[in-house]
Amino acid sequence: MNKQIYPLLIAQFLSAFADNAILFTVIAIVMQANDPASWYVPALQSSFLVAFVVLAPWVGGFADHYAKSRVLIVANLIKAVGAGLLFLHVEPLLAYCIVGVGASIYGPAKYGILPELAGHQFLVKANSLIEGSTILAILMGMQIGAKVADHSTDLALASTIVLFIVSALVTLLLPAQAANHPATGSKILEFGRQMGQFFTTPRSRFSMLGASLFWATAATLRVLIVAWAPIVLALNNATEIAELTLFLAVGIIAGSALVPRMIPLEHLRRARLPAYLMGLFIIGLGFTDSLWPARGTLFFVGMMGGMFIVPVNAALQELGQLSIGSGAAVALQGFFQNLTMLLAVGGYTVAASQNADPVIAILVLGGLVFVASFLVSWHLPDNTMNPFNKRR
Repeated sequence: MNKQIYPLLIAQFLSAFADNAILFTVIAIVMQANDPASWYVPALQSSFLVAFVVLAPWVGGFADHYAKSRVLIVANLIKAVGAGLLFLHVEPLLAYCIVGVGASIYGPAKYGILPELAGHQFLVKANSLIEGSTILAILMGMQIGAKVADHSTDLALASTIVLFIVSALVTLLLPAQAANHPATGSKILEFGRQMGQFFTTPRSRFSMLGASLFWATAATLRVLIVAWAPIVLALNNATEIAELTLFLAVGIIAGSALVPRMIPLEHLRRARLPAYLMGLFIIGLGFTDSLWPARGTLFFVGMMGGMFIVPVNAALQELGQLSIGSGAAVALQGFFQNLTMLLAVGGYTVAASQNADPVIAILVLGGLVFVASFLVSWHLPDNTMNPFNKRR
């Protein structure tokens, strides 16, 4: 595999670390406030996701039309601006939305550059490394960010600004490959055309909708845990909640490490099985009422999620590179997955404002994941007799 992937892994680790340190810093700010509104944390998550939906017609083309390594630098600097606004005590809903703008630009370039650094043979392995690096960053960002934020939110925010800048500097080590000439005409119409082109096969539909299912589940579960843990497990600060979420992250790392040999691109249909199990384990979480069973259940939720998302991402990138462009495909993925995340988290925000029971919400989430996994994989063909790289 191309050794130039290692600077990408380092840059991605630093950026993802800072992303999650910011999230738990904002959670710490909310939890330290007097009588925080139950809807505020899910509303924060929603403000982060808005940019992914609104900017989707433009960010994919931006990643494909310019050197992706340089796009990563721009995205990191925008994230640093958002962190700076939080440091200056600007309204968190607005400042965290700016961080989301940077993240929406970062995603298509990060995943779009992978096919340039790793061919078909190593694409699943490259995704496994990226997902493992990302989840390790999430794990450490949650833990360290929450501990620092419980001590000083200003120190935590200043540290994230530095990390975003260092990540941008590391990205300079990546090659600046020649990019396509910008397309003329309406970006929205072009985005609609790409959407229609990409959804022509069951495999591409499964990849797109499967990724959307995973991230909507992850986003909703994360905000649910913030409401559920204090009530069921009596966890009352950002550090304790981050330590609980750590088990979810470790599970995703384990699943990402196991999956390359178990679910190659030639057998993408197998990915539906861990998706079913992910839904069942979420339902199991709703029946736990003590710390260690909750930790164990979250570990297995994460493991199944990691085994599901890695081959789905790899298939989406390769199909995108062969059709509408890898950056455009990831932006299209970002649109759908963040639209579903926004709808899911927004739905929970409304439910939380009506004092919905978080235990019932977790049970409903698990049931919806199981049903949705069945629906998105319904028409996916078995590739055993039709290798992925021999397309019909």
